[in-house]
Amino acid sequence: MYHEKTLKDFSLFAMIDLQLSRSTIKTYKSSLRAFFKTLKKPISEDVIRHFLCNYSQEHPNKSTYSTMLKALKCYFKKYLKSDITDSFRFPKAIYVPKRVPTKYQLQEFYEVLPTLKERSLFLLYATSGLRKSEILWIKLKDLDLNRRMLIPDVHSGNTKKSWIGFFNEEAKEVLSEYLAKCQESSQYHRKVRVFNCSKSPTRWKEAREKTGLNITPKKLRDWFCCQMGELGVPDRYIDAFCGRVPKSILARHYTDYSPERLKRIYDKANLRVLS
Repeated sequence: MYHEKTLKDFSLFAMIDLQLSRSTIKTYKSSLRAFFKTLKKPISEDVIRHFLCNYSQEHPNKSTYSTMLKALKCYFKKYLKSDITDSFRFPKAIYVPKRVPTKYQLQEFYEVLPTLKERSLFLLYATSGLRKSEILWIKLKDLDLNRRMLIPDVHSGNTKKSWIGFFNEEAKEVLSEYLAKCQESSQYHRKVRVFNCSKSPTRWKEAREKTGLNITPKKLRDWFCCQMGELGVPDRYIDAFCGRVPKSILARHYTDYSPERLKRIYDKANLRVLS
């Protein structure tokens, strides 16, 4: 179909010219495909406006609507060099004060996780501050168990970055046990990734139902940031652990982010989850 060839050409443009990540390109393609399927008239500003009106009613979530609009703006403005979407604005985000789980709640949730794999993932999320995809896709070559260090290599675009992550002794103990168990399998050495999965284990849903706690990888990343702040770690180093780009001039140009220094700062904080 014509639209599929258009999407293929757009994907190449997004990857090479815009340096977008594979996941972002996949999302944009899916959004644009949904838009093209509704077309019954030549594309115009009014056609797009009516599509967005219907889309917002079917998908009231502001984030979902914003994703669609981002895809349309990227396609028309950057790929086609058209100003047809310039008048459309993104919905304003309403600030909601963040609330993170307590350490006691984390411990309660951890206790009902039934396998070493799920417990390893939980402790890595909570003590590294890395993103869900960065943990799930970590490869054996990117894992330094002795130094408790992770070097994720998952982002292919320029929208998200990952630096060097660390995890605590609690996570190391459980992860070591998990890896030792994996080595008993003859398939282990052929696995590329440590956890060999692309989504969080389904047992987390069971744990949420048992405890009534809505613990997710994102919530654990939020907890990590809050906890490290309480332990006195400067914001610029918390950003570094989480793979965020430094914001201030001091953080960007005058701060040492060497692995040795980051590990000293991480270890000094003495982050604990289970005790």
